[in-house]
Amino acid sequence: MARAQGFVYEERGDGSVEIRHHGRPAALLRGGRARRFLHEATTGDAQLTMARWTGDYRRGNERAARLHPRNARGTR
Repeated sequence: MARAQGFVYEERGDGSVEIRHHGRPAALLRGGRARRFLHEATTGDAQLTMARWTGDYRRGNERAARLHPRNARGTR
């Protein structure tokens, strides 16, 4: 899988965390979710963590999988 890029996060004064992707808001985490995210982001690969938490981690093979004969609808 290609390494995720373009993510940044900002911890706000109220404890929430805003995740941006290429300058656009991607997620706003509050409370326990924000704390769990910060722990994961600081102990691992922050870019990959942000991609996973925002749901932007699939890259490129979705179309190929959809077109595969075993995944074709109505062919059985």
